[in-house]
Amino acid sequence: MTVRLKIISAMRQIAEEQKVTLPPLDDTLSLHATGFDSLAFAILVARLEDDLGIDPFTISENAAFPLTVGDFIGAYENVPA
Repeated sequence: MTVRLKIISAMRQIAEEQKVTLPPLDDTLSLHATGFDSLAFAILVARLEDDLGIDPFTISENAAFPLTVGDFIGAYENVPA
C-alpha cells in the first residue's frame, strides 16, 4: 500500500471512530473542510507515525503546517530518507 493510500485509509478509519462525515478526499480539499478537529488530527499523526515510522512535522525545523489534503500527504511522501 502506498503512503497516500495509508493516509487516506487512516483518515477514513478515524472519521468513522470520531463520527465525522468526510467529504470526498482530494488533494485540493482544505484540511479544515475535512471536519477533523485537533484531536482527530493528533490521532491521525500518531497513527501514521506508528504505521510509517515518521512524523514529518517534527523531523524538520522548517516544516510548514499543511493547508490541504494534498499538502498533508506530500509532507509524508517527501520526507528525506
